[in-house]
Amino acid sequence: MSTTTATHHDDHGHPTGIMRWVASTNHKDIGTLYLWFSFFMFMFAGALALGIRAELFQPGLQFLEPENFNRLTTLHGLIMIFGAIMPAFVGFANWMIPLMIGTSDLAFPRLNNMSFWLMVPAAILLVGSIFVPGGAMAGGWTMYPPLSVQNPSMGVDMSILALHILGVSSIVGSINIITTILNMRAPGMTLMKMPLFVWTWLITAFLLIASMPVLAGALTMLLTDRHFGTAFFDAAGGGDPVLFQHVFWFFGHPEVYIMILPAFGLISTIIPTFARKPLFGYASMVYATAAIALLSFVVWAHHMFTTGMPVAGQLFFMYSTMLISIPTGVKVFNWVATMWRGSMTFETPMLFSIAVVFLFTIGGFSGLVLAVLPVDIQLQDTYYVVAHFHYVLFSGAAMSIMGAVYYWLPKWTGHMYNETLGKWHFWLTTIAFNITFFPMHFTGLAGMPRRIPDYALQFAEFNMISTIGAFALGISQLLFLYVVVKCIKGGPKAAANPWEGAEGLEWTVPSPAPFHTFETPPTVK
Repeated sequence: MSTTTATHHDDHGHPTGIMRWVASTNHKDIGTLYLWFSFFMFMFAGALALGIRAELFQPGLQFLEPENFNRLTTLHGLIMIFGAIMPAFVGFANWMIPLMIGTSDLAFPRLNNMSFWLMVPAAILLVGSIFVPGGAMAGGWTMYPPLSVQNPSMGVDMSILALHILGVSSIVGSINIITTILNMRAPGMTLMKMPLFVWTWLITAFLLIASMPVLAGALTMLLTDRHFGTAFFDAAGGGDPVLFQHVFWFFGHPEVYIMILPAFGLISTIIPTFARKPLFGYASMVYATAAIALLSFVVWAHHMFTTGMPVAGQLFFMYSTMLISIPTGVKVFNWVATMWRGSMTFETPMLFSIAVVFLFTIGGFSGLVLAVLPVDIQLQDTYYVVAHFHYVLFSGAAMSIMGAVYYWLPKWTGHMYNETLGKWHFWLTTIAFNITFFPMHFTGLAGMPRRIPDYALQFAEFNMISTIGAFALGISQLLFLYVVVKCIKGGPKAAANPWEGAEGLEWTVPSPAPFHTFETPPTVK
């Protein structure tokens, strides 16, 4: 292959060099693009978070004006969600779903290329919105009116347009994934024989198609309120600012599960490998995933307990939120049961997976605390909420992504990564994460509000601890980059199944436990 110019082609007419990546319709190339895009966005949004934590290292205003501080929180949230977590999961879907269901590519390869390249202008708009006069909106990633309506800056419009484009990309990608899974499975692979990662993505894709247009509606109404004299969210014109919250969270709550369900699929792939047992309760995992997806559409207003809704509404959303913990608990139980009496070894992917199960459960419990109406009214918009959703989204989504990268790197590159450095990355990440976010439970319980650049003296020690943890967490991700690049460039050759004989153990199911009711693992001959 020649890579001297952008227009060269190989013997089969495929482009090489830079055009291989620009024009690729190959699911593996596009998956790689998604993963690298997501990593750079993750590091950029992380750098914004370090700006936030640097300001909060001690009381008083150090580096940032309050409105600039708020812009950092807004863009940190938007970029982490739409630029880092979601594209990473789409990258895994691109890479692995065709391989897992035995097909050659996704159903619409050119559409696949388009859905990736739509993200690039959207990312430029989103990142660029911080640099225009007036900067990005200062109302947090949720873009609540009246702040987002009254802010005259073009940065707000850039953010809205970016989110519209990202929504189109998500919907197109989801249609592609659903079509592929339903129509292109290998002969003999029924739906209930698919690997769980494929199931979680099938359900996630339906969630995306159902919820993304709702966000588009909210953003369009916001845009017309800003520029065309409508009053959807302006009380003076007969509108209602709380209407925006209802429409936004009707998208926003399923969005949380869009960011966690594929992580559940990744964990359900990794744990059985290193426990050397089939996944416990495969069918119940599928049904639990579907139940979580359905319930995610009826709990949106638990984000709005303090907006003055009727008590009957508050009670409905409290009970439905508690209900969603049951299928989630089923999943945690099944992962633990899979590890029970397994021949476990603790390579880096397994370490990440065990940490995800443990730390995600902490996030789930604090979510259950916030579901209790009188408690939530006290803790609404405090750092307790920040601690809760970071335990769900960093230790749930981001750390499962890291574990899955280590798990599949040998398959993707043909080389083994450096196991020692991988474990260093795991321990540094896990310890720094807990140092950063665990103290936030205490600052929140003591009443520290979120999104403020200055605070009372009583919160100083915990904020100092959190900031030190945050910088350790950010720096340790550079080790992750080093391990991945080193593995891509070369290293020990990976075996055909690099995990089968890990540490000298063969894949053997131990003698049955009393409650041993494992289904045959979902494989296809």
